[in-house]
Amino acid sequence: MADEPPRLTASLAMNLVAAGREAQRRIEAALAPHGLTLRHLGALGHLARRPDLSYSDLARRSGITAQSMHATVRLLQEAGAVADSPVERGRRARLEVTAKGRDLLDEVALALDRIDAELLDGLTAQQQTTVRDFTRSLLPFP
Repeated sequence: MADEPPRLTASLAMNLVAAGREAQRRIEAALAPHGLTLRHLGALGHLARRPDLSYSDLARRSGITAQSMHATVRLLQEAGAVADSPVERGRRARLEVTAKGRDLLDEVALALDRIDAELLDGLTAQQQTTVRDFTRSLLPFP
């Protein structure tokens, strides 16, 4: 049985983890010139879709503490990508993605398109659709 590969290499979960780490490495490299990390991109992307999210909501979606999310958002604010919107007295502050933040998301989307093309290279169009649909189905929230 020495010729058989270890059972772990046949594990879908382990293969997804390894593929995820490689994708993360590529994404982080693409974000670095913009002074961003994957955490910053995640917060910016969530806010672009759902500006009503609180710091706690953002932190939960990112798997970090609210305190860490405050630091993440503060960096985005300092970069001009996110701003507090004016609110009525007694209401919770609302975070909004600025025009600069939307431009940044557009630039990063182009880099992600290139990374996706590299990762999907060699697959048929149908296989690419299957991979995208399958991985999207694994996400904990839309």
